[in-house]
Amino acid sequence: MKNQLIIIQAKSTFKNILALLTICLGVFGCEEAEVKDEGIPLPVLTLKEEKAAISYKYLGSVEGVENVQIRPQVEGILEEIYVDEGQYVNKGDVLFKINSQPYMEDLKNALANVDLEKAKLRKAKTEIERLRPLIENEVISEVRMETTVADYEVAQSSLAKAEAEAANMRINMNFTTIKAPVDGLMGRIPKSIGNVVKKSDDTPLTVLSNVHEIYVYFSMSESDYLYYERMKKDSTSKKMNPDVKLVLADGSVYDKVGTVDANSGQINRSTGSITLRAHFENPDTLLRTGNTGKILMEQIYPNAILIPQSATTSIQDKRFIFLLNEDNTVSRKEINIEGRSGNDYIVSGESLKANDRIVTAGLDKLSDGTLVKPLAQGQLLSAK
Repeated sequence: MKNQLIIIQAKSTFKNILALLTICLGVFGCEEAEVKDEGIPLPVLTLKEEKAAISYKYLGSVEGVENVQIRPQVEGILEEIYVDEGQYVNKGDVLFKINSQPYMEDLKNALANVDLEKAKLRKAKTEIERLRPLIENEVISEVRMETTVADYEVAQSSLAKAEAEAANMRINMNFTTIKAPVDGLMGRIPKSIGNVVKKSDDTPLTVLSNVHEIYVYFSMSESDYLYYERMKKDSTSKKMNPDVKLVLADGSVYDKVGTVDANSGQINRSTGSITLRAHFENPDTLLRTGNTGKILMEQIYPNAILIPQSATTSIQDKRFIFLLNEDNTVSRKEINIEGRSGNDYIVSGESLKANDRIVTAGLDKLSDGTLVKPLAQGQLLSAK
């Protein structure tokens, strides 16, 4: 009887414990069911207006502002070379000497002919002076005087011709000494002392380049040129920067900015492009004729809306972002991209505006109406 009483009490106690556990579990279950869903934790970027630029690159070739081919003006044996390849020379420095002996003899002959014609002129003048009193006293006819005057005029013309020939011979002799017409750097010198040089040579003696200033010639398509011309005159936020940069062959950007100062004036019908010229200072003569590089042109956006490229998705040929609404749900929105600035897209102001919020990662988890828990851009997320 006593054992039965103990068993009954034990069962009663177990039921009480079981009931208590059920009540506790029910309470906790209710509390868990009441936890609010805050959405998927994803990084969100608040947009703002900032300065940006779209870059355009065009392959260019470098030339000195003065590129002078040094060619002989007379034929002869190259007697002296006073300079070396790559040497910097000043205007008026002697570069080459051609054997001048034949031209010196030609000059002497021409000067002797001048003396001869001067003597003939004096003789004709003397004859006129001798006949003048005879004409005045009617000793001889005036026809004789006219003939003598004509001889005098012929002598004058012959002297002028002889003096011109002498001047030409003097010019030819001076041409045997070749001087630098401009300041600049000597190019390659293919001839050596003893070679015969002449005006008809295909190759110049050298090319002298003044590279303290340089031109960079580059070409752009007809459509790019039309856009460039419109944008450089634009008064809105899309103005083309009048300054251009030069990207060198090693990928570095030249430390001087240039300006586009000329174009070829015509569209090449075979290529559909136009050639433009940019001018740069080159005080250290780092750049030489023959260098290549890329002209970098920039279109400035002082108040651009930038979004990371990773924050966009593409469907066919359209781009979309997920815009975060005030209730932290997202909406898929199509955007118009005007260009790229680094790793960002420049978005049309009609698509997005300052203070809009967009989701920048985890886009594959989203659809219209998805609830998002905004995290600061760059905050680490715990994977689930």
